[in-house]
Amino acid sequence: MATELHHLSDYDPNAVPDASNMCFGIVVAEWNPEITNALLDGCVKTLEKHGTLTENIHIKKVPGSFELIYGAHQMCLNGGYDAVIILGSVIKGETPHFDYICQGVTYGIAHLNAISEIPVIYGLLTTLDFQQAKDRSGGKLGNKGDECAIDAIKMAKF
Repeated sequence: MATELHHLSDYDPNAVPDASNMCFGIVVAEWNPEITNALLDGCVKTLEKHGTLTENIHIKKVPGSFELIYGAHQMCLNGGYDAVIILGSVIKGETPHFDYICQGVTYGIAHLNAISEIPVIYGLLTTLDFQQAKDRSGGKLGNKGDECAIDAIKMAKF
């Protein structure tokens, strides 16, 4: 989580295991593409920086954030991955839709982590406005995609 005391892209590279023999699935929501594509870019670059081969990074797109649950579940069942990463962005609007989607995705991914053999990394930005999402997808607070890649490597090694 980004705060004024924690930049999403800051980490100790020496504390990250070698990822050269790891394979990752990434499920990305197409909704808010300026944000989700930036998250994906950060995630892929960070995985590669720590040794993951390009051919061992498998990316699937889903229409929106709620569909991330299904996509992650399918990757867990069929992929042979060391970890699965979900990337999405929900920006609060004028209706309670934001609350339902954020809660549903959170519960769905938590459930997958409880029942799956591999970790599912939660990379859903839940922001109050577009600027906050930009700040967390490569802006002044770093890139949540970087953080998710590091989490995936560490959890795959767990």
